[in-house]
Amino acid sequence: MKKILLFSLVIIIVLFAGCVEQEEKINLSIIQEPDIREDDYSIKVAIASVVSPKESYEQYEKMVGYIEWKLGVPVKIIQRRNYTEVNDLLKTNKIDFAFVCSGAYIDGNSEFGMKLLVAPKMYGRTTYHSYIIVSNKSNYTELAELRGKKFAFSDPLSNSGYLYPAYRLSMINETPDSFFGVDKTGRNNYIFTYSHDNSVTAVAEGLAEGGAVDSLVYDYLSLNKPDLVSKTRIIEVSPPFGIPPVVVPKNSNSFLEKRLREIFLNMDKDEEGKKILSGIMIEKFVTIDDNAYDSIRDMREKVK
Repeated sequence: MKKILLFSLVIIIVLFAGCVEQEEKINLSIIQEPDIREDDYSIKVAIASVVSPKESYEQYEKMVGYIEWKLGVPVKIIQRRNYTEVNDLLKTNKIDFAFVCSGAYIDGNSEFGMKLLVAPKMYGRTTYHSYIIVSNKSNYTELAELRGKKFAFSDPLSNSGYLYPAYRLSMINETPDSFFGVDKTGRNNYIFTYSHDNSVTAVAEGLAEGGAVDSLVYDYLSLNKPDLVSKTRIIEVSPPFGIPPVVVPKNSNSFLEKRLREIFLNMDKDEEGKKILSGIMIEKFVTIDDNAYDSIRDMREKVK
């Protein structure tokens, strides 16, 4: 019974980032990730990173410690490079719990029944936006002016960092390939940075002339890295979308699912939990309905 209980308490939060194009000016350092072993019954917590790995780790380390304290079980952090790898772990039930982006949730929910656990409430809302940004030194005022220019996406499964701008292009009968074209070497004239702060850096430092980023990350960076963000400018704000949620696999352990939901929903009710949430600009965690993500589903279908 003890072994079964311990096994049921396996949780993973995934930290990932990195850039496929290997742009040297962007810091792509990745925290060493531990292996997942079948005989390891510690809680494995995974955070789908929307900022670079080191910063994500620092932001969420205290939250992981808080969950460990509440559950009374050791917690281990596992890291992966992208949303697809996180979804694969959820699909194969190698993890029990993860923080993912809204686009990854839509994809996982459709493909293998990924379920919502809770969602963060930030700035009084459970919604966020995609920002289309450009260099502050440029004269661009709209997405249409970026035809043939270098563009920074975050992740292929990201809603704010890929799906929304791809949807916008589909409305003028374009795709990222046709609109941005190729560079002098014949490669796609866009990059995937695999974190939103990397995308902001790419635009700020002139590695890309435009980019699509998560409004929550951009607003966070505006407060914590104003010198970086001041080199960029927002030229378009998307409609509101359902905020990136906390999820569990389709066949999650019901006892663990209930306990985790209780911990998150009550985190803002004690001083330690409130302090940790404040550090990552979350007011509290709340339950959220699946239909909050319907507008993203609609875009996904139209882009496909």
